[in-house]
Amino acid sequence: MATANDIAQLAAGLAQLAERLAAQRPDDAQPTPRPLPPRVLLTVEEAGERLGIGRTTAYSLVRSGELQSVRIGRLRRISVSAIDEFAARLVAESSGKAAA
Repeated sequence: MATANDIAQLAAGLAQLAERLAAQRPDDAQPTPRPLPPRVLLTVEEAGERLGIGRTTAYSLVRSGELQSVRIGRLRRISVSAIDEFAARLVAESSGKAAA
């Protein structure tokens, strides 16, 4: 059974340990998170946001093949370049109709 003296010694030892740990690393020294590289593949929802369209419309474009996508296992992803190509096609079609 621990005596009051044993408990006091343990508390003093823990206090010393806490002081040493605090001296080794200041409170404001947080590890800096590593920045993530830009993503190459986006979810259908993210592609829709990037195009300024809704989720349902984005899925419809993928289903029809107008917006190219890839499958990774059970996931459906759209490359940033496919989004850019789709937008460029829309602009080209729009300016072609305007010139006619």
